[in-house]
Amino acid sequence: MANSSAQEILAGLDPKQQVAAQALVGPTCILAGAGTGKTRTVTHRIAYGIATGHFAANRVLALTYTNRAAGELRSRLRSLGVGAVSVRTFHAAALAQLEYFWPQLVGVPAPSILDSKAKMIGQAAKSLSINLDNAALRDMASEIEWRKYSMLSMDEYSELADSRPKVAGLSFQKNIEIQKIYEQEKIRAQKLDWEDVLVLTLGLLKAEPRALAHVQSQYRFFTVDEYQDISPLQHALLDQWLGDHAELCVVGDPNQTIYSFTGASSEFLRDFADRFPGANVVDLTTNYRSTQQIVSFANRLTSDVALGASLEAAGPFGVAPQIVKYDSAQAEAKAVALVISEAIQSGVSKSEIAVLYRINNQSEVLERALDELGINYQLRGGERFFSRPEIKSAVQLIRAEALSPVSKPLHQAVSDIVRSLGWQASKPTEVGVVASKWEALNSLLSMLDDLPEGAGIKEFALELADRAHSQHEPTTEAVTLSTIHAAKGLEWPLVFIVGVNEGYLPISYAKSVMAIQEEKRLLYVGITRAMRELRLSYASFDSSRERSPSRFISLLQAPSAE
Repeated sequence: MANSSAQEILAGLDPKQQVAAQALVGPTCILAGAGTGKTRTVTHRIAYGIATGHFAANRVLALTYTNRAAGELRSRLRSLGVGAVSVRTFHAAALAQLEYFWPQLVGVPAPSILDSKAKMIGQAAKSLSINLDNAALRDMASEIEWRKYSMLSMDEYSELADSRPKVAGLSFQKNIEIQKIYEQEKIRAQKLDWEDVLVLTLGLLKAEPRALAHVQSQYRFFTVDEYQDISPLQHALLDQWLGDHAELCVVGDPNQTIYSFTGASSEFLRDFADRFPGANVVDLTTNYRSTQQIVSFANRLTSDVALGASLEAAGPFGVAPQIVKYDSAQAEAKAVALVISEAIQSGVSKSEIAVLYRINNQSEVLERALDELGINYQLRGGERFFSRPEIKSAVQLIRAEALSPVSKPLHQAVSDIVRSLGWQASKPTEVGVVASKWEALNSLLSMLDDLPEGAGIKEFALELADRAHSQHEPTTEAVTLSTIHAAKGLEWPLVFIVGVNEGYLPISYAKSVMAIQEEKRLLYVGITRAMRELRLSYASFDSSRERSPSRFISLLQAPSAE
């Protein structure tokens, strides 16, 4: 019989979420649509499993793909009183094992990780008298990652000459030559890239029974978030960790499979019940994030049976999403900035607004339009919060204060520190650098609200270290500009999706049926980021080029099937 604390954990869940949370024995698959509370469900499931004695907290490993997602899971679990659970990205979990076992087996520390592939790829290309610009270097790095995540040797990759898209404008032969030189130089420098960490950890566990037994005795209960994004390489490693056990809970949504270009495959999610006959399979379809109108709008993109079940809306009816045509990308950006300005003047917070687009270079015209109206914005994927100079200074001072024998009350100590760095109680009237610095320090101060009651400066210093490591950054008071890929997992009350044109959505190089389906899913992800209001737009001209509206516009304008 579950105790009262366990019952309290279940009390905050809807009936389907409760079913998922109580499925504690054997393999469990939670098919969680956009906005259906998947993070809430999996964290409550872990907490409930611990409260009822089914799970031992120190033997649970929750796996994610990003540091931000790991930070969010870790924070939610702490708030449920189960902070002893290990929450890591696949890479972090593999790296910890590699660094632990490598010295024992090889006698020297594990090789260090490359900061970036770009420099070494560029050097490999130059040795062949080829100069690659930054975009080409990124494309080549992505192709290397795809090959490794797909578990292809160079010989196996070489057989795909006719099916792989051209990378960085190079012939397939030159592409292979650069990759081979890159791998040779990496070995010579005794460096690893992040994919090597997974490859080597997998190889080590397969070759060393003692290491494998150690890992399998350490972790017994596994949860994998965003399971539709798992790659063959990550899955092979997960299989090693699991061994003969089947205490595995996966959560994912085939409608949000948007990373196949990195080697991810939703087939593992789709085939879960076949791999584990008798598995617990729970569908979460009630969307709590968006209005009924936005949910209905998103469902028009999932009428294709291959994309799975439609969402049901629990929210208010709301206003209808808009689709707007503009003469040019400049006119589109100016109009969007004006609507944002009006929304802010009406009381909408900047942090409640996002502008989404398909590729990074679409942000430039938006940045100019927002600058002209004096509207602060933050670029996702831009400067990291904990890398900002004022935040680095604040963290150093907080650490020093934590070591002081004389302690002030937490709020006073942190307030004194941020004031010494230029923060003041009233927001400055200036825009630009001054406003950006104030917003950053103010966000740091606001993190105090997330701490448990009674926490002191030492606990806050540890919290900041944990957040910095996991890239769990605070919300700043600024409009978000982001690619749709980078916006996955986030939400805003007011969302604009710009550039809904052929060539962008779908992207110009998406030719096959599968590629077009993925672009449709990407737009679906963008739409389901919106909570209250949604505006899609496209331009007839962009960079002096005539552009057609996206083929998906006609699907969205069709009468709802509901």
